[in-house]
Amino acid sequence: MTEAAFMNAETVDMALGCSTNTMLHLPAIAHEAGVELDLDKSNAISAKTPNLCHLAPAGNTFMEDLDLAGGVYAVMKELTKKNLLNTDLITATGKTVAENLEGVVNNDEETVRPIDNPFSQTGGIAVLKGNIALDGCVVKQSAVSPKMMAHEGPARVFNSEDDAIEAIYAKKINPGDVVVIRYEGPKGGPGMREMLNPTSAIAGMGLDESVALITDGRFSGATRGASIGHVSPEAAAGGNIALVEEGDIIAIDIPNCKIELKVSDEELAKRRAAWVCPEPRIKTGYLARYAKMVSSADKGAILLP
Repeated sequence: MTEAAFMNAETVDMALGCSTNTMLHLPAIAHEAGVELDLDKSNAISAKTPNLCHLAPAGNTFMEDLDLAGGVYAVMKELTKKNLLNTDLITATGKTVAENLEGVVNNDEETVRPIDNPFSQTGGIAVLKGNIALDGCVVKQSAVSPKMMAHEGPARVFNSEDDAIEAIYAKKINPGDVVVIRYEGPKGGPGMREMLNPTSAIAGMGLDESVALITDGRFSGATRGASIGHVSPEAAAGGNIALVEEGDIIAIDIPNCKIELKVSDEELAKRRAAWVCPEPRIKTGYLARYAKMVSSADKGAILLP
C-alpha cells in the first residue's frame, strides 16, 4: 500500500463523517505497510473534504440508508467530481478506483449529499493540539453541536471510566463542565476500551450541548457531542493530561484545532515534579507486556520493538 491509498481512505472517512477510531486504525495499518502517516495531515485533508453524510447519531440516516443510496462508492463518486481522490490507484478488486466507480449513481441525495451541497465544507474529524495534548487528540466534529465547537469550562477529573460513569449517573456533572477521563489510553487501560457508556450517559442526560469530555481513551462510531479522545501523550506515559487538577480551566476551539489547559508552564512543572504514575491495573500476562510495549494513540497504538 502507498501513502496515496491511505490519503484516499482518510478522505472518504472525512466525507462520511465517521469514527474517531479511523485515527487509530489508519496509522496502525500504515505502520504495518511501512508507510508513515502523520496525524498533522488530517486537518489539511479535512479542510478540503466536504462532509457528505450525517449518519446516526450525528444525523437521522443509518447504514442501511447509505447502502441503499449506493454505499461508500456513491460517496467516492461525489468526491471524484472535485478531484479529491486519486483514481489511478489499483484496488483489491484488481481494478483502479476509477474503474470501480464506473456507472456508480447516488440514489439518495439527502443521505449522500452532492459535492456542491454538503452538510459542511469540512470533513468529519478534527485533530486538536495544545499543552494538554502535545501530540494531538481527536474529535468527531461532524457530531458536535454548533454550541460546543468552542467551549471553556472547569475540569472534572477522573482516573478511570468507571469513576466518571458513577459521577455522571449521580448527577454530579454540571452544564459547562469538562469531564477528564485519564489512565484509559493504550498503556494505561491497558488497551483503550471503548467509552460509549460515559458519552451516552452525558447525551442521555441532555448535557451533550453543554458538557465536553476529554480522554486519553477512545470512543465508538456512535459518539456525539464534544467528545475528544486519543489525548497524546497519555496519562500513563506522563502526558500533561495526568497533571490536570479538579477545577482547572480547559479551553476547546475545534474550528481552530486547539485545546488548552489554562495552567502556566511553571505550575505544570511543579505538578510534574510531584507526579507519581499510579500502579498498573494489570501486572502479569500478555496485557502487562502489551502495556510496556505499546506506543501512544497518535502513532496508532502500535507495538514497539
